Amino acid sequence: MDRRHFVTAAAGAAAAGTAIATPAIVSPALAQSQPKISWRLTSSYPKSLDTLFGISTHVAKRVAEATDGQFQIQVFAAGEIVPALQALDAVQNGTVECSHTLSSFYIGKDPAFAFETSLPFGLNTRQNAAWLYQGGGLELCRAFMKTHNLFTIPSGNTGAQMGGWFRKEIKTVEDLKGLKFRIAGLGGRILSKLGVVPQQIGGGDIYPALERGTIDAAEFSGPLDDEKLGFQRVAKYYYYPGFWEGCANVSFLVNLEKWNALPPSYKAVLESACAEANALCVAKYDHGNPDALLRLVSSGAELRPFPQEVMQAAFKEAMALYAELAASNPAFKTFYDSWLPYWKKEQLWFRIAELPFDAFNANMSQQMR
Repeated sequence: MDRRHFVTAAAGAAAAGTAIATPAIVSPALAQSQPKISWRLTSSYPKSLDTLFGISTHVAKRVAEATDGQFQIQVFAAGEIVPALQALDAVQNGTVECSHTLSSFYIGKDPAFAFETSLPFGLNTRQNAAWLYQGGGLELCRAFMKTHNLFTIPSGNTGAQMGGWFRKEIKTVEDLKGLKFRIAGLGGRILSKLGVVPQQIGGGDIYPALERGTIDAAEFSGPLDDEKLGFQRVAKYYYYPGFWEGCANVSFLVNLEKWNALPPSYKAVLESACAEANALCVAKYDHGNPDALLRLVSSGAELRPFPQEVMQAAFKEAMALYAELAASNPAFKTFYDSWLPYWKKEQLWFRIAELPFDAFNANMSQQMR
């Protein structure tokens, strides 16, 4: 592909939660007077996770191609510059110019960080894209990030996640008490109300903690990533659904001063590259998760649904926590006042059209075995 061509239609595809399979749209060549810029990106993910780490290398490649090599982004895996869970801090303080990370990793700074990633029992991938791109969510995220010296661009999504790997079966809420569980975001705070002891650990450090027994259970993403991390070798039971992450939007965070200093054409190129990465990331997970799940089960993983008792208790605690945070945290309230009505509206539409269609097809596929 000629480097003067670029996929500018990516944003629309990302908003629809679909992959891109259309020819590139020709955009004018950038003027030779455009400056040469070099950035460093720190990812929160190890190189072994080729989808989550791969969005970083994809964005860097597309930005370089679209600017005739004038705008270069050098990509570093978690731990090469800073640990996985310090990516936001590194961008904020100018150690690096940008990062790929989950905003929900940083709820210790402010629980409002969770909204850009997802909330437990929240919006699914398509609904979240609709809220961000059409429902005012992205404007809220950017206004919030600005107060933290950051600019944010959606740049990937895992889709619905699994509930994680457990050494023992979970049959009742009582089985959660005292469980040391690696879980990120507000899901940990919710489950702590049910007796779980949440642990926040970067992706590359989860396996040894689970192997040594430092933790009793761990969630990360879905089959495609979990298989690469090897959790099936140290925990037997694979639970679903990951109700704390019906999707997980990955943030491309940029130091605000560095963003403001970019020429407008470079900003447009970067946002287009992130939108393309967003769509391709969803497509790769939807493509790879089914086969990975079958391989995990054939290797001995035992699938288990979370009991309805656990789901209902966690939902009740989630709604109580959101109401509490909205009453005490102005930033959280600003988000929640937009998010909650949108969540209700999307549930109505999906209940009428999407869910019956999906449920029927799922049932028919079982009968065709």
